[in-house]
Amino acid sequence: MADDDGSDLFLSLPDDAFSLVAGHLSHPRHLLSLGLASKRLFNLTLSCPSAWVALLSSSILPSHLQCWQSLSCLSYVSICRFVYSVSKLRCLWAHQNPELGNLVYPIWGFLSLVFVRIIPQVVSKSVLYAPVLEIHCDLDGKPGLLFLHGENDSIHVGSVFSEILSDPNVLLLEADFSSNNEAKPSLFGKLAFGDRRTLLDILSSKSVIKLPNDLKSAPIFPKSDQDFKSLSDRREALISMHKQINGGLIPQSSLLSDSSLTRNKSFNPNSEKRKSISSLVRDSFLQLIGKNSNSNPSSSNTTGETNNKHLPLTEFLKTGENNSLSLSLRASQMRLTTYRSWPNMHENRYALYKLPLTNSKPGTEYSGLWAGSFGWPPVLLTNKSKQSKALFLLLLSYEGSTLIATKVLEGNHYVLHPNGSSMFTAQLEISSEDSFPWETEVGVRNGFQGEGISSGYGFRYPGSKPGSLFELESGLIAFVWRESKMVLVLERVELDQVLRSRGERVAALSGVLNFAYLTKSYSNVFAGFSPR
Repeated sequence: MADDDGSDLFLSLPDDAFSLVAGHLSHPRHLLSLGLASKRLFNLTLSCPSAWVALLSSSILPSHLQCWQSLSCLSYVSICRFVYSVSKLRCLWAHQNPELGNLVYPIWGFLSLVFVRIIPQVVSKSVLYAPVLEIHCDLDGKPGLLFLHGENDSIHVGSVFSEILSDPNVLLLEADFSSNNEAKPSLFGKLAFGDRRTLLDILSSKSVIKLPNDLKSAPIFPKSDQDFKSLSDRREALISMHKQINGGLIPQSSLLSDSSLTRNKSFNPNSEKRKSISSLVRDSFLQLIGKNSNSNPSSSNTTGETNNKHLPLTEFLKTGENNSLSLSLRASQMRLTTYRSWPNMHENRYALYKLPLTNSKPGTEYSGLWAGSFGWPPVLLTNKSKQSKALFLLLLSYEGSTLIATKVLEGNHYVLHPNGSSMFTAQLEISSEDSFPWETEVGVRNGFQGEGISSGYGFRYPGSKPGSLFELESGLIAFVWRESKMVLVLERVELDQVLRSRGERVAALSGVLNFAYLTKSYSNVFAGFSPR
């Protein structure tokens, strides 16, 4: 009875039936646990690629997964580990600056997840994007290799040291030590902003690589199955250069000799806590009269070294125990407040913030990402109008029965409304008494009472005026301001499909700025970049 282990039922199933079973599992470890039940089942799980494809079918196209495996030396188990880990990052990410919009979207590359920024632009036959970063899997399937894009086709090398949490809401660009892992929280965020900026600038300048000319123009994600071969060659070149510079790890000795660091006022490698002359005189006087210099905890400290809310740069470097540092991407979960689906963002963190993108379902039919422009007849991504109008991307979400349209991108040369503004709201339980003001070839399905954005108390605090949201039979929605008859017409958009079919790449900003543009800006900082 040695072979009577209960596996005969699974072994007797055809591959399609076993794949169907695997497709209903919620986690890769469940399929591996099934294989641990017996040696024969273990061999079955490893020798049935269709089971792993079915398990990941909701995350990635099966054809892409098969190309990944056939053009690499990785097993389906390793590929599955990578896909499941980084799938948690497959959502919209944003930053407050520039105010025209800073929208970042991750798309599958080749054994990689590629983050691209949708550029503020007008509606045209193409959609402009700039590369931000890439996360590649290593030979074990861990998402450990970081490539941060910069200006002039440069790429800055780093690592993803920490485990990707189940529900991260912030992506942080940090400097971290090679010995760090998820068991030891990073102290980088406790540094003063100037120290963080200095370290990131130094590490990015010392970890830069240049792709060969024949690979500079290679795609960074597949637009068709024919692109996978060049993507495979590009990945091999990236990994080879990643190894040549030791994964972007910079020894502390190299950092300590950098002029940018030695000029930093908070960096003092030769002193533990050096007191000023005035502090020494004061302490000596207090000792003479019999008082302890630390007896008054609320007293001011002119050196700023004891009651300092920031970690000194010298102390941060000591925590690494002489280990090397590198650029690091950390997916974190932070306590964030939101206003109408828009996170309240820190102005001095190199971070991207998750936006709550939810799929349409009964009861929330309008939720999701929509694209469009002002004016009638509509100028949309899907039609072939020769007019050039500013492209607007809006994230539609619900608060009870109220539909909120949050601006995440605006294609004007100079911003009209703050990033994250509610362009309009609609009360879905209150029908509109207004009629649609233009003749259409299709009918109007629904009309709801609402309010649209208008001038208010300065730029930061816009007002609102009454209007109506109309749903057309064609699937378009249009918000009409009652008094001015201005109209914003929108269509639902799938960024994956749009980028693969109509995406055009433009140059990136310099490395750290390209990740998070922290300078307050009301104009299009990408306006000077043309498609490649």
